[in-house]
Amino acid sequence: MANVNIKFNNKDYLLSCDDGQEESLKKLTKFLDKKYSELKDKLGNIGENKLLLITTIKLIDEYFDLKQKVAKQQARLDEISEKFREIRSLAIEYKKDKDEEIKKLNEELDKFKKTIEKNNSLYETMLDKTTQSLEKIISNTESLSKIQ
Repeated sequence: MANVNIKFNNKDYLLSCDDGQEESLKKLTKFLDKKYSELKDKLGNIGENKLLLITTIKLIDEYFDLKQKVAKQQARLDEISEKFREIRSLAIEYKKDKDEEIKKLNEELDKFKKTIEKNNSLYETMLDKTTQSLEKIISNTESLSKIQ
């Protein structure tokens, strides 16, 4: 345990605290002394005990206000976290739907490509047959012309 000399209400006190907590104790005491002095200036000399009680009540009031604000912020954070989880879930679902849609479109594209390839092949076959037929007709016509 460490001993710390502090000043409160213009009086010196020797307090004990855990090792390493000396500076923290000094800051807290300085803060308390400041609040006490502010109230003493406002209210006048109403007695040390009464002034200490009012200072304590004022500090506890500030503490509870702060605690309430923290609770509200925690509730807001929880609400935002829940909304984030919902949005994340929707985004994942949306991506899943889009992935499925892309898969279907790719399947349709593959079918379309195969149909084009098949039609291309049929077109080339028809062109070849037509060319062969025309060549036969020309050949027959030339043969008939020579005969006459």
